[in-house]
Order: sequence, then C-alpha cells, then structure tokens
Amino acid sequence: MVVGYTRYLEAIADLTGGKELVSSGMTQEVERCRCALQRAAAGDVVALVSSGDPGIYGMAGLALELAAAEQIGVPIEIVPGVTAASAAAAVLGAPLMLDFAAISLSDLLVPWETIRGRLQAVAAADLVVALYNPRSKKRVRHLEEAAAIFRAARTDQTPVGIVTAAGQQNQHVVTTDLGRLLDQDVDMRSVVIVGNSTTRWIGGRMVTARGYDV
Repeated sequence: MVVGYTRYLEAIADLTGGKELVSSGMTQEVERCRCALQRAAAGDVVALVSSGDPGIYGMAGLALELAAAEQIGVPIEIVPGVTAASAAAAVLGAPLMLDFAAISLSDLLVPWETIRGRLQAVAAADLVVALYNPRSKKRVRHLEEAAAIFRAARTDQTPVGIVTAAGQQNQHVVTTDLGRLLDQDVDMRSVVIVGNSTTRWIGGRMVTARGYDV
C-alpha cells in the first residue's frame, strides 16, 4: 500500500503498479499519516511518500509524533532522499559548501513573526540560505520582505540562484543577484538560494568558498 499527496503519487506511477494507492490533497497531511499508521497497525506494509527527503519538511516527523500521540506501536523506517536544497544546489554549482540554513517562507504552520526573526538572524550571520516555498499566488509579500531583510545585510550583487521543479523534466534555472531577485519568476516549486559574502560565480556556476587555499 502506498499513501501520499496526489501529485507525488502521480510522479512515481511507474513504481506503484499493482499497489493499493491512497491519495489526498494539500493540507491533509495528518489524515494521510493517520491512515498509513492505522493500516500498518492492521498488518499491511505501507509506504508513506514524501517529496525530497522525508525528514526535511516531509512526513517523517509527523509520523513519529502521531504514532506516539495515538499509541500506534508500529515500526517506522525512514528512508532518506534528496531534499530540494541539495538538488537545486547541484544544478547551480556548489553554493552550500559552507554553513547554511534552510527556511520555509510558508506561514501555514509557523507564524510569520517567527520566520522573520529567523531570516534576520541568518542574514546577520552571513549564512547561505535556501528558501523553500518562497511565493504562491496569494502569498507574495513574504519573499519581498525576505529580500529586504537580506538586502539590508548584503550587497545587491550577492549571487542568487533559483531552481524551479528541481530534478524534474520541466526544471527551470535562473541565475541572478539579490538586487534583481524580485524581478524573477518564483513559485511554490522554486528553491531560492541566496549566497553569502564569499559566494561568487565561477564559469557560470554558483560557488561558496569553503576556505581552501587555491
């Protein structure tokens, strides 16, 4: 049995032939997770599918929390994957070679005030940052405010890479800088990587120096 968000199951249709599929839409993560746990408790072998890595903005934490809260004592194996930040970084070059942060700009589960504080701390700490869920049709100001926070701490020439639908057939890549970030097409499928003071373009690739003497 395979349980997952509808779009994710569509993406792995070639791997699920003959399997029972349970799918649902966005914001129904708890219901999907509960279904997977209950079926596992009933004796089924269940795969709960996330995109990227299940332990990074995925379903692993929810599965562990829900199993404990509802006393569903089933073994849970977490299979690592490639998170969007890593996939985007590989396309862009090597922007995550030194300390970095990943921050989701979605405020569905985390208050924007908390996210703003994290952005300010990361900007001040000169960390490279990978921004997940940067912009949706209804949520535009979050990326605008994030860009303003980073522009207050870094130059407008700071390298920025945007990878949309990383690793998919319709993958789209934009290389730009902090000053022109808001002029680019960015949506919920995009990962925006903002460089730090040592990040630069080398032969068209985004590279953050780790400190080697070269």
